[in-house]
Amino acid sequence: MDNGLLAEYATPRQLEYLEAIEKCGSIKKAAKALGVDHSTVSKAKAAVEKKAALSGYQPERGLSHPTASGFTTKRVSTLYDLDGNIKTQWHIQEPEKEAQYQAALEAIEGFTWKPAPIIAKPTVTDSSLCTLITLTDFHLGMYAWQDETGDDWDMEIATKVALGAIQRMIDGSPKSGLGILNLQGDFLHYDLLDAVTTLSGHNLDRDSRTGKMVEVAIKVIMAAVELMLKHFAKVKVLMVEGNHDLIGSLWLRKAMKVIYSRNNRVEIDDTEFPYYAHLHGEIMLGFHHGHKKKNTQLPALFSSEPRYRAMWGQAKYCYIHTGHYHHTEQDMAEGGGAIVERHPTLASRDAYAARGGYVSWRAAHAITYHKQFGEYLRVTVTPQEIT
Repeated sequence: MDNGLLAEYATPRQLEYLEAIEKCGSIKKAAKALGVDHSTVSKAKAAVEKKAALSGYQPERGLSHPTASGFTTKRVSTLYDLDGNIKTQWHIQEPEKEAQYQAALEAIEGFTWKPAPIIAKPTVTDSSLCTLITLTDFHLGMYAWQDETGDDWDMEIATKVALGAIQRMIDGSPKSGLGILNLQGDFLHYDLLDAVTTLSGHNLDRDSRTGKMVEVAIKVIMAAVELMLKHFAKVKVLMVEGNHDLIGSLWLRKAMKVIYSRNNRVEIDDTEFPYYAHLHGEIMLGFHHGHKKKNTQLPALFSSEPRYRAMWGQAKYCYIHTGHYHHTEQDMAEGGGAIVERHPTLASRDAYAARGGYVSWRAAHAITYHKQFGEYLRVTVTPQEIT
């Protein structure tokens, strides 16, 4: 494969490796000249070749027609003659995922930023208490029609429900030393430009455009943090990975980390892992959306996972929170040293759930924990209280 043509698909560092290979004549000699390990240069070249192949350029396999900018090769059909030569070839292209990711970033950059206001710290708070405010499976960006699903849902309704519920949960909770805003996965209905599920490709009903969803999501989270800062001494924000927002939860974490980088009263959990945890005194709180592990499997995971093993050892009680199935599990699974609770959702059903006959109680919980004694107080809100 021509290293010169590969340059189009290389990062600046990868291009340096390709040029060294071209100059030195081999990967081994190039690595020696650059003072790096042979495998580093080899892997870099392989990565560039893979990216080129996804764009339709791999001449040794009969691919010599790169895709258009922003697209990747979905599949190739080739017709050979009796001598094994290519007679006709069809390239089926689709939008490149990286291009979609960049489009989401551009939507963020194009958003008219309103600086997060400085909120005065409450004069009296109880450092022994931690209040967890959970919104799970909120599906911001979803569209539902009452005549079909039983309830209307769009971004305007979702914004009103989210902030109304959070305010009611705050009002009913004590002035704790820490408030945790737990967006327990699937806060966004879909990832990037396509209104489909990331993993299975199922079509979704969406309200408006991706850029608007990005803008509304950021505004809702910032407004929620502002409400919480008025009531709690400090605020921690969790944006848990869900099956609908694998990438969305990631860019939200990164955006919030930048927005609140100079606010010492706000902490953004930037864990690059679909399992999250927080230690409050002798109380461990664990979080997972529920799309990768069942509730019964989670105590073993958190107790054995190296990054949380020390935290588990320090804890007297462990409470693990999940979502994913849009309904509550009142009989909390207590076993393996932890209480596992699945939270309900405030969002309405979409057409898929309604047509499938899935019914769930819509609600959200704020749970306050004492650092020694565990659950201290619980506040429950429903959409009917807000709308």
